[in-house]
Amino acid sequence: MEWEDRLDHENREKLVLQISPGPKPEYRCCVYKEREIVRERIRLASGLDSSAAYPSKNVVQVIRAACDDCPISSYTVTDSCRFCLGKACLNACRFQAITPGSTKMHIDPDKCKECGLCAKSCPFGSIVHLERPCKKSCPAGAISYDEYGLCVIDEEKCVHCGHCIHNCPFGAIGSKIYLVDIIKAIKAGKRVIAMCAPATEGQFGKDITMGAIRAALKKVGFADMVEVGLGGDMTAAYEAREWIEAKKEGRKMTTSCCPAFISMLRHHFPEQYEKNKSETVSPMVAVNRYLKALDPDCITVFVGPCIAKKGETLNEFIADNVNYAVTYGEIVALMDSKGVEVTPVEEEYQEASLFGKNFAGSGGVAKAVLEVMEEMGEDTSDIRLLACAGGDECKKALTLLKAGRLKEDFIEGMMCPGGCIGGPSKHTPEAEVLRSRTKLLAAADDRKILENLKQYPMDKFSMYRDGHME
Repeated sequence: MEWEDRLDHENREKLVLQISPGPKPEYRCCVYKEREIVRERIRLASGLDSSAAYPSKNVVQVIRAACDDCPISSYTVTDSCRFCLGKACLNACRFQAITPGSTKMHIDPDKCKECGLCAKSCPFGSIVHLERPCKKSCPAGAISYDEYGLCVIDEEKCVHCGHCIHNCPFGAIGSKIYLVDIIKAIKAGKRVIAMCAPATEGQFGKDITMGAIRAALKKVGFADMVEVGLGGDMTAAYEAREWIEAKKEGRKMTTSCCPAFISMLRHHFPEQYEKNKSETVSPMVAVNRYLKALDPDCITVFVGPCIAKKGETLNEFIADNVNYAVTYGEIVALMDSKGVEVTPVEEEYQEASLFGKNFAGSGGVAKAVLEVMEEMGEDTSDIRLLACAGGDECKKALTLLKAGRLKEDFIEGMMCPGGCIGGPSKHTPEAEVLRSRTKLLAAADDRKILENLKQYPMDKFSMYRDGHME
């Protein structure tokens, strides 16, 4: 609709009726609820808040009309309750939340403090913990519920990892989508450049190279595409300098590439954020600054498996930031809107070293930094690394860092299990991606990182978060 200049209120409403024609609902309890959900989704797909009545700065937002039918109480008495004489659950509860019902015990959700003592005390295991999937998947403890049982996201705690989006069985959480703004920029004749994440190789099959994706995106209207693995080389080169300095000082450091990890560090471990984080920008920001050093007026669009990258584009702590970030599903929708398919091409395209390409997997960032240090002639044999993949691992590592009990020298933090390849918005199952990547990366040359960067004007832009030049 945006390509055809038809994205106005009247046509939006026609689209709502087209998707949910009625009179009977297809997915929800009633057609009116169904249509309201579609309206909120259309708002998110247009880069707006899901509801005008609930404005939010967060990229990740609740579709309130869709949040439904999850149990309000985390602890629930099942039908296997034997209504036993001992009533161990009632005696274990310190908040008078449990009372006898007609056939089984009952838990009052208004009094329950979710301590779990009742479940532990029940000899039949009849009390279960029914934690909502959105809350269970959140590594930052950012999800709670209002008095109506609707999901609420704490913007000060949310790290934009997107895990809640893909774990909600009702599709009640989504993220803002910026395709409409990107289409407007293309239609306005601006030079819009796509930047594809290192995790892209393998997402579309073993025969789809970065050159093939580049060709497809040009057909859509992008002026060009650059692989963000090049930014991986850039980030590794500058983080290596920081690691060398930190090693001399006996100071521990964290990597800077995963925006969800950095958000967890900033929101939940502020002292470590100031003392221990790398000041080098992520590969995405590095490629953005490189492109804007060549053409200050270009519009940059990151393409990857990551919701948190959308949050990173809005991060006020990063100077000269990327314009937009989209997921693989969103870029496929954009290609579909122009009837473009990704097909194999003969053109060879490579700008990143294998180390930069491997930023996509857990441990890849640290290996690239160590490679640069070795290329600089540094001894890395005594460096101790901790590669964390997944929210629980990251939280544990940062807790140890805060407590002064971390044995390792450097933390590589990635919020998704397996790294970016396992990101929440991956296009293909991780096992298939890994098989395809094996073939695709085998065709790449073995260029060194520092030698590769000699081809680029590294002195024309800043590699530091605050934008200062050396």
